[in-house]
Amino acid sequence: MNATANTPSATGHDPAYAYPMERHCPYHMPAGYGPLRERRPLTRVTLYDGRSAWLVTGNAEGRALLPDPRLSCDTAHPSFPCLTEETADQQVSQLPLIGVDDPVHARQRRLVASGFGIRRIAALRPHIERAAEELTDAMLAGGNRAELVSAYALPLASEATFTLLGVPSPQRPHLGELAQRMLSLSGDGSTHQAEQTFRQLLRHLEELISTRHQAPGNGVIDDLIAQHQPLGDADTGELAMMCMVLITGGNDTTAVTLATSLHALLEHPDQLARLRSDPALVPGAVEELMRLTSVTDALLRVALADIDVAGHTIRAGEGVIFSTMLMNRDPDAWEDPDTLDVRRKAGRHVAFGYGIHQCVGQNLARVEMEIALNTLLRRIPTLRLDDERQVRSVTPHAQLGGVAELPVTWRPEGT
Repeated sequence: MNATANTPSATGHDPAYAYPMERHCPYHMPAGYGPLRERRPLTRVTLYDGRSAWLVTGNAEGRALLPDPRLSCDTAHPSFPCLTEETADQQVSQLPLIGVDDPVHARQRRLVASGFGIRRIAALRPHIERAAEELTDAMLAGGNRAELVSAYALPLASEATFTLLGVPSPQRPHLGELAQRMLSLSGDGSTHQAEQTFRQLLRHLEELISTRHQAPGNGVIDDLIAQHQPLGDADTGELAMMCMVLITGGNDTTAVTLATSLHALLEHPDQLARLRSDPALVPGAVEELMRLTSVTDALLRVALADIDVAGHTIRAGEGVIFSTMLMNRDPDAWEDPDTLDVRRKAGRHVAFGYGIHQCVGQNLARVEMEIALNTLLRRIPTLRLDDERQVRSVTPHAQLGGVAELPVTWRPEGT
């Protein structure tokens, strides 16, 4: 991905800032974001193919625009923005929930909303707590070193998502591995292999849905099937795609957010000490950590009509990109926005998006984060980064940033 290029744009007004930009720290802004923030609340950027798009960087303006029905999520639109050549090649038209507009989106969201409601998530909390304890037991039994993404963050997120969906335990490792492989291949630009893995994952989910149609369980998958009677082939295909979106979003994004948040805390011992001394701060700290890390940075839209905002006019057919990181670091919304403060009231963040497409799994993600942090702080009070190994960021990805590997260590019990 590109650095900032301060050359005149085709309009002759704004500098042509090349976008996207790489993170050189899992939770800090890219260096080129400074000038973009200074030009808030929106400015023009240049994409990999030379096309121009609007980048929204102001918190208030972004929160006003994201629910605007004149902005479309339809990836099949000929002017829909793509951030890299690889994502353009791999782009799947109209993914359920995230790549469709109302009324299709409203119908799909109604199908899954109750399954991710507060009451359903509260009932799942004891299971997530047990999983966090068992994963911590396994780490402690293995010595005094671990890699937290593979040993804790990803298996915890996967267990929560698969349990809520109702995926049978024997199928979880394979489905999880396929989802991870598909995402890693997408990040590496291996278009053909990513497409093959995508099709393989989809086939497994279609088979699972067909099986559960004959022998129902009590997960979100079963709720979806119950709302599609009789279940035709088209229904099976749509439900499989919806489950794939929920799995990839629930597993990977939550795991990366958790690991990146832990990285930030371990590099801010004063903030970590506050959480250890007062666990009641953890729910608020989760919001602050999501604000600061903003692992899903770019929300893509295309304008269907002219929109006037902050002295600019977004024309119909122009691409619009919402930078959640810049919106979450807007100094007009937060004092010292680049500073981690676990006591901050960070409720206006847009780490889950905003408006009708706000993440349907946000209740689950919050509970996972709270449980994961509380368990680690209580069970491993001497947890710290392992200086002998390097933290590894995710493969450079146009929309996802954060920690891929987080090596940690701690003092053995009794020493």
